[in-house]
Amino acid sequence: MSRGVVKIRNVGPKSAAWLRQVGVRTHEDLVRIGPVEAFLKIKRAGFRPSLNLLYSMAGALDDCHWTDLSEERRSALILELEAAESVNPIKSRWDKAADRSARNDGDAGVPAQEIDDGDGFGDGDSGVRELTGTASDFD
Repeated sequence: MSRGVVKIRNVGPKSAAWLRQVGVRTHEDLVRIGPVEAFLKIKRAGFRPSLNLLYSMAGALDDCHWTDLSEERRSALILELEAAESVNPIKSRWDKAADRSARNDGDAGVPAQEIDDGDGFGDGDSGVRELTGTASDFD
């Protein structure tokens, strides 16, 4: 390959592009960061990798095809991934939008279940009635 970059085993062009975008360019980078952290970096960058990518990176480190990983190894990877995500959860774009909305409404820091505005969005309006009519229209 060009410029001395060696392809990481089990990783196709799309996944390789994701890895490059999060700073994992070589097998040594993958060894240093580990498959779980690399997978999380990809998710945090906004990509939507499947668990096959996690298995592929682990297989590259174990010098085997990703389908040859034992069930125990796969389970250990999943447990490690879940533990890492619980420490630093990845927010979806919907979670981020809800946080922005709460900040704009002055409800930041108040859990949504504590805000009783009727529609569950925590935006201070009542939802359907505001858009389609009054309460008496529905009686």
